[in-house]
Amino acid sequence: MTRGTGVTGLAANVADGVLRGAETLGGVVASPFADPALRLGVTGLARAGKTVFITSLVANLLNRGRMSQLTAAQQGRIEAAYLQPQPDDTVPRFDFENHLAALTGPDPHWPESTRAVSELRLSLRLRPTGLFGAVTGPRVLHLDIIDYPGEWLLDLSLMDKDFATWSADVLRRIETRSEASAFRAAVKAADPSAAHDEAQAQGLAASFAAYLQAARAAGYYDCTPGRFLLPGDLAGSPVLTFAPLPEGAAPRGSLAREMARRFEAYKAQVVRPFFRDHFARIDRQVVLVDALGALHSGPPAMEDLRRAMTDILASFRPGSNGFLSQLLRGKRVEKILFAATKADHLHHQQHLQLTAIIEALTQDARDRARFAGAETAALSMAALRATTEEMRSHDGAELPCVRGILAENGKPAALYPGRLPEDPRHLLTPARQGAEQWLDGSYASMRFAPQPLTLKPGDGPPHIRLDRAAEFLFGDRL
Repeated sequence: MTRGTGVTGLAANVADGVLRGAETLGGVVASPFADPALRLGVTGLARAGKTVFITSLVANLLNRGRMSQLTAAQQGRIEAAYLQPQPDDTVPRFDFENHLAALTGPDPHWPESTRAVSELRLSLRLRPTGLFGAVTGPRVLHLDIIDYPGEWLLDLSLMDKDFATWSADVLRRIETRSEASAFRAAVKAADPSAAHDEAQAQGLAASFAAYLQAARAAGYYDCTPGRFLLPGDLAGSPVLTFAPLPEGAAPRGSLAREMARRFEAYKAQVVRPFFRDHFARIDRQVVLVDALGALHSGPPAMEDLRRAMTDILASFRPGSNGFLSQLLRGKRVEKILFAATKADHLHHQQHLQLTAIIEALTQDARDRARFAGAETAALSMAALRATTEEMRSHDGAELPCVRGILAENGKPAALYPGRLPEDPRHLLTPARQGAEQWLDGSYASMRFAPQPLTLKPGDGPPHIRLDRAAEFLFGDRL
């Protein structure tokens, strides 16, 4: 099977590097004459809560009564916060107002999930500090929040693969997955070396896309290419009409040759522009992780999540952003936060265990980022608290539970998810060894709806450790 041309890929990467360098030089030179801006990337895989995180973060920065762990808010150094038009006119605006209304209205419900890149600018007017504060007056920091699907982030790992390598990787991973049975049968019936037939190509691509949807629903995270899940205006285009094929001959005009061509077009026309226009411009990054969902799905999903976290970090360019380093190397991601979401699905007695799990899941990724000069952290949090805690008696024991309203039927329910181990290796080791089920039982999971809120003036929505996340991500710039 043909492989991608390294010269073409190298030339494209060099061109991208030159363009990024020119953009960075312009930004560095212009920065002394404009209010500084900090670009915060927010991503996560399916059901991690990106939209809720951004909505609650902005709402709590506008009304800072619940942000006691954000030092600038606690000390009163944030004089005002206000929304402004974002600087990128071609990027859709994050629909903050409607998302907040969905979460805090009389009939609260979860907003629609992230399906494309969006942006929001929150400007913070900060009280002057230091010897020259009285002379300079208040300063302004623009916080540009970039929301993008985690599935698109995983696509960046495709840039270093050709079609043959990617196909072999995918076919190896799915050979035992029941969700891929129909696609495996379609591939087996196809002859990659035969003349290209568009109807057959469309059938294979549709079958592959159906597998990716089923795999994501089953709790798997290696669901690339991401645009197969969120095609948008590319639906039905040739750039999304390919599928992995087994190694073999690929003569001119064959199905395999055309699939390889479209795979390269996907990298050039979809993945590379995303990297250039959005990802390569990020200063700080938060990666949201639904670790409890993976835990509920079982060891295979947990191991798949660990690999996905490693792949995600490999996509970043971590490091510090000094003046000269920006000119010579381009912009780097200075800080990366890995946050286990839905901490409100656990009693606070188990939050330390959840934090230990997310630390263990991202250990390899965080070590590499620190080696490159970036700061990393991991914590458990809930951007919007949807439950209350209680203790319940069961078989003579007191179980730490949470109570909330079930999203599927609106009925109240209490949840005890199971006791998380003190040592996360009790989960990650069997997952790495290929266990199909947890040896000590299963872990329960429920989907709670947001509860009706009565907010006091000056308070944002209730949360768990959102202020600590903000302090790590941009507290040093306030």
